[in-house]
Amino acid sequence: MGFSMRSGQCNSPIGSPAVIRASEAATGTTRWRGSFTDVPTTTSHPTRAGATRRRRGAAALAATASLFVPLMTAAPALADPTPSPSPSASRPSVSPSPSAARANPGPSANGGAAREDDGKGIGRRAPRTPPSRMSTVGGEMLGRPGPQVQLGPGAPQLPSELSGRSWLVADAESGEILAANNAHWQLPPASTLKMLFADTVLPKLPRTQTHKVVPSDLEGMGAGSSAVGVKEGSSYSVHDLWLGVFLRSGNDAVRVLASMNGGIPKTVKDMQAHAQELQALDTHVVTPDGYDADRQVSSAYDLTLFARSGLQKADFREYCSTVTAQFPGEEQPGKKRESFAIVNTNRLLTGEGMEHGPYKGMAGVKNGSTTNAGNTFTGVAQHDGRKLLVTVMNPDIQEPHEVYKETERLLDWGFEAAGRVKPVGMLVPPKEAGTNAKGGDGQAGGDHAQASVAGSGSGGMWTALGIAGGALVALGAGAFVVHRRWPRPKA
Repeated sequence: MGFSMRSGQCNSPIGSPAVIRASEAATGTTRWRGSFTDVPTTTSHPTRAGATRRRRGAAALAATASLFVPLMTAAPALADPTPSPSPSASRPSVSPSPSAARANPGPSANGGAAREDDGKGIGRRAPRTPPSRMSTVGGEMLGRPGPQVQLGPGAPQLPSELSGRSWLVADAESGEILAANNAHWQLPPASTLKMLFADTVLPKLPRTQTHKVVPSDLEGMGAGSSAVGVKEGSSYSVHDLWLGVFLRSGNDAVRVLASMNGGIPKTVKDMQAHAQELQALDTHVVTPDGYDADRQVSSAYDLTLFARSGLQKADFREYCSTVTAQFPGEEQPGKKRESFAIVNTNRLLTGEGMEHGPYKGMAGVKNGSTTNAGNTFTGVAQHDGRKLLVTVMNPDIQEPHEVYKETERLLDWGFEAAGRVKPVGMLVPPKEAGTNAKGGDGQAGGDHAQASVAGSGSGGMWTALGIAGGALVALGAGAFVVHRRWPRPKA
């Protein structure tokens, strides 16, 4: 591909009326203005030939970033200067608690025990053929099976090595979908459903609130569930638990947070209602953690909506972009409480197991893997001011890390193709966007919710997009402010 680091163009700021109006004119569709923080404008998108140099450079920057760690007090570490250990190695051995032993063994929808892993698994049980007709939310082309793309002059061809049963590339700011494949195919989501869980529950629980875990909090975890190491009888802050959810995909942390939210049934109901509000109509929630369950489905389109909504929230951005952190160990009478390191299982964020290391500009958001779902991933990355969201579900190529490799290819393609393709659809706004808008390019009543990343709590200044992608964030840098804009739907 021909897009070089030297030829990258800077784009208008997030929410720029010029960007949005041009996008609306091209498709005749009113946009929901995405609102994300910027990363320092130190990254550009290179040619594919430069990928190795780019990613090795990112590793060197990550090592430099580690020098700042001693200056941080309560914040999670930026990145490990050495290749991150295997997630299974960094996870503490967790013996089943009495309540876990009584838990539902969690049979998969197709029989047999479901399982979760760190993204290396290649099990397949999802349907192999997409429906002939799917939802047309976001555009008529999105309801068609197979790849959908409208190439303009100079646009690169789609990557040839794509085996994901469903995938989507979207501009996170304008909501334009640059290309998609079976975007509305309802498939098991695995732990990517945790994005909806976080977007639903995170605003309800203060990050400093603490909770002492009781046996009932952990009941119902499926056999083989991923866990961060929550212990009965020990207390944890909401902040700690969210780190366990995002970094280790801990179903135990999910269960505790759901209990704090009023229980599993209420949380599932809340998540389903929020999915409806976001117009994520392909999604049916059965469990809050994404563990395989009969009739639990989502789609690449919906997962991208969840990521885009979650990224409006400063705490969500912090958690999904954190590479390493310390998680509290078990509380034992008369002993000092220890902690242990946890490492994010998003391999494009850490570079662990990837040939070229981290994907520069990558900032999350969530990976997943179960028996029924195969491997799933939604990621966000920025180069030269442009932010892309990519979701890939269940690649057919059965190689370790394939879901990340295909995400890399789609990101590379998307950064080069942006501005050279006609959108095939749109990420629709939440239902509330129409009722809250003041009109035209004016800001919505929700603008009081502007969030300063630096003021979002301990570690907040490390939440800028791209924190782990090789871009250093200076300790003295000013706060990034998130502005929310809502257009008035056309009559």
